[in-house]
Amino acid sequence: MNTELLGALELLEKEKNISKETLLDAIEQSLIQACKNHFGKADNIKVSIDPQTCDFHVYAERTVVEQVEDPALQISLEKALQISGRAQIGDILQVPVNSKEFGRIATQNAKNVILQKIREEERKVIYNEYYGKEKDVVTGIVQRNLGRNVSINLGKADAILNENEQVKTEHFRPTERIKVYILEVKDTPKGPRILVSRTHPELVKRLFESEVAEVRDGTVEIKSIAREAGSRTKIAVWSNDPDVDPVGACVGMNGARVNAIVNELRGEKIDIINWSDNPAILIENALSPAKVIAVMADPDEKTALVVVPDYQLSLAIGKEGQNARLAARLTGFKIDIKSETQAREAGDFYDYEDEDDLDEIEYEEYEDTSMDEVTPSDESTAAGQADEDVAENEDEE
Repeated sequence: MNTELLGALELLEKEKNISKETLLDAIEQSLIQACKNHFGKADNIKVSIDPQTCDFHVYAERTVVEQVEDPALQISLEKALQISGRAQIGDILQVPVNSKEFGRIATQNAKNVILQKIREEERKVIYNEYYGKEKDVVTGIVQRNLGRNVSINLGKADAILNENEQVKTEHFRPTERIKVYILEVKDTPKGPRILVSRTHPELVKRLFESEVAEVRDGTVEIKSIAREAGSRTKIAVWSNDPDVDPVGACVGMNGARVNAIVNELRGEKIDIINWSDNPAILIENALSPAKVIAVMADPDEKTALVVVPDYQLSLAIGKEGQNARLAARLTGFKIDIKSETQAREAGDFYDYEDEDDLDEIEYEEYEDTSMDEVTPSDESTAAGQADEDVAENEDEE
């Protein structure tokens, strides 16, 4: 038994996750390459390796002839009889090859073949491992800046966080641990090239799956996500169990669950609303924390007119239009927001106390949706942010 070779193969299999069969195949190819360098050709070389003991034998198939013209392919009858007493002219004889007789160059080439095979298999194993994690979230350690990009160590491989996948307000220090979303894994001659992101909306979804058990097991579904990385995210959730409150499950006790995600996203605000198949109700919820008087939605045209109280107009639109913009992305509707006064002057809104014909207008009365707002902490509450937005808008006006 070749105990040294067997131990080395088992160690490589354990450390680099390369199968013993693959390594034995590499050894076989290296021996054939050594024979080719030593004899000039290796078409007639056969290698036999016992996978249990790692004992190997190398044979050269040679034809028995009277007059040897090619020593690599032929053997004289006299020498053939020394190997086998039954040898005859024309027989194919397996002649043992002593690998210890190989020259230094042949041995070095054989070694290079084995090392090259190990490197190829190691790259393949790493690629397959991270390809299986594509579209998932992993934890990495910040290594260094590569120009405007950042190198992230994921354990067995390095990933690249490109500038356009970085949140502008985030700055990382070396050795800092962060969670990233794997965008793509490419197979290259130098190993897998892994591209990751901190701005992708799916990052928020995966973080909720890891933090909220109800989302992970499918009891609560995240129906839609709209995100402006580094600033605010809106998510619409739906519960498949009538006894489970989807918003409460995502917020957690005293906001513990959503706060953990907010901290991971470096203070990014998160609004969690209830999903509804009714477009009007969904749009009303999406504009939270602003109060809504009426929503007139056209599902075919994917447009909606929203009427809000005069004092809620700036809150519904949000700072630089962010609240309305995220609500539009979340619902898939083009939303036109008007104050009550503007709507009445334009004839888009009627006083229902004076009008009898209400069937022609799709109208949703405002209902208190304060329970649908996310209030995990002072720094991440939608209401707190809304008050800030109002103050800033008033200053700008």
